[in-house]
Amino acid sequence: MKITAFKIIKSRKGISPILATLLLIVIAVAAITVTYAWIMTYMGNTTDKAGVMLYQANVNFVNSSPKRIAVDIGNSGTSAADVIAVYVGTSSTALSSQTITKTSVTPGSISSISVPYSSWVSGTTYYFKVVASSGQPVTFNAKAP
Repeated sequence: MKITAFKIIKSRKGISPILATLLLIVIAVAAITVTYAWIMTYMGNTTDKAGVMLYQANVNFVNSSPKRIAVDIGNSGTSAADVIAVYVGTSSTALSSQTITKTSVTPGSISSISVPYSSWVSGTTYYFKVVASSGQPVTFNAKAP
């Protein structure tokens, strides 16, 4: 029996439709699994960082003896935070650390921090950086009355 090259090419069969369908399903499931793992990792990290969300509620320049600045910090997050440092200065690049008492800010509340800054001058804009124990700083500025 003589087989020609044309008959060999014609007799070759491709992948069966069932096997092709199964292969596509396996590839799709693998892609969904990888995407799900990546999204869950990203969302987990983002959610942990969003637990503490500090904001500046009010700044009051107190002119009694001794002069000081009362800074009100709010927390709109879901976790409590301790304010451990406050920096004040006349420019955003030249801030000096101030001595404060560690203050806790619970979720949904506002806490007042007394900053002993006796050298504030009326009409001057002061820049603030409030740092929480979570490491999330809040920066803002306020003009002395």
